[in-house]
Amino acid sequence: MKSFQALMLHQEGDQTRGTIQQLKLDDLPEGEVVIRVAYSSVNYKDGLASLPGRIVKSYPFIPGIDLAGVVLQSSDERYAEGDEVIVTSYELGVSHFGGFSEIARVRADWVVPLPARLTMREAMTLGTAGFTAALSILRLEQNGLRPEQGPVLVTGATGGVGSVAVDILAQKGYQVTAATGKESEHAYLKQLGASEILSREEVAPQDGKPLRRQQWAGAVDPVGGATLSYICSSLAYNGSVALSGLTGGGEFSSTVYPFILRGVNLLGIDSVYCPMELRKQVWERLASTDKPKHLEDGVGREIGLDEVPEAMQLILQGKLKGRTVVKL
Repeated sequence: MKSFQALMLHQEGDQTRGTIQQLKLDDLPEGEVVIRVAYSSVNYKDGLASLPGRIVKSYPFIPGIDLAGVVLQSSDERYAEGDEVIVTSYELGVSHFGGFSEIARVRADWVVPLPARLTMREAMTLGTAGFTAALSILRLEQNGLRPEQGPVLVTGATGGVGSVAVDILAQKGYQVTAATGKESEHAYLKQLGASEILSREEVAPQDGKPLRRQQWAGAVDPVGGATLSYICSSLAYNGSVALSGLTGGGEFSSTVYPFILRGVNLLGIDSVYCPMELRKQVWERLASTDKPKHLEDGVGREIGLDEVPEAMQLILQGKLKGRTVVKL
C-alpha cells in the first residue's frame, strides 16, 4: 500500500503542534479492518486532544474521534472490501490513531455499516455530536417525552450536539427553546427550527433556587454545570433531561426536591461505549425518522485536513457553529 497523509500531533512542552505527514500502513496501530477514510469531523473532544494530559496520553498521535469511509482490507468476516462504514467513539482518536488520516486501521468491533439512506458525508456532518443528539432524543422519548407535552429546552444550541438536537426536535414536531451565549446566531437557530431563544445567563441563574416554575417537558443538555442545576429545578412533572457534556463545568448543585416532588429524571448519555445494538439503532434513526432537515444547508461546513489544527482550537474557544466536516 502506498503512503498516505495524516495529521500528526507532536507535544512541545505544555502544547502540541499539528503537522501533515506521509505515513505507511505499518505506522498505524493494529486492527482487523483497514479503511480508506472519505470524511471525518471536528468534535469538542478533538480539541481536547490538542491539550497534553487531557485525553491523549502519548504523542505523536493522530486525533479524530469520527470517520466514514470504504473498507480496503478486512480479516473479519463481517466486513469486506468495498463496504461503506462508520466508526465513532470507543478508543478512536483517544488512545488509538483516529480519523484525521487518509487511511485508518481499527478494530472490527468498532465498525458500523453505513445505513442505506445516509451518505458518508452526511454521516460525518452528524458524527459523534449528531449521534449524541439523536441518542439523547431517543432516551427522552423512551422516558415518555412527546410533542404535545410542552416545550423542550436545548442548551449550547449552536454547538454540534445542540444544533443537531434543535433540528431533529423541530422537524419531529416539538416546540424547541434554544439557549445560547451567541446573540449573533439567533437567525441560525430560528432557521433550524427554534421557536424561542434564551441567553446563556437565563438558563444559568446563580440564586440557588431548588425549585422553579415548571417550564420544560424535557431538555437536551451538553453543557452541565449551573445550567444543569437550572434545568433540574424547572422541569415539568416527570420531565427528563438528557445530559451529555460538561462545557459548563463538571459539577452541579441540586437538592432532592425536583426528583422526589416532581419525579424528574436525569438521563446520562454516553456515546463512547454505547452498546453496538443500540448504536446501530440510533444510526438507522438518523438515516430515517431523525434525519435533520438542515443537514446540508445549515448544520455543516467542510474543511480540508490542513485546516483541522485551527478548527480544533476554535472549537475549544466556542467559536465553531454547527458541525465541521473534514474531507480527506
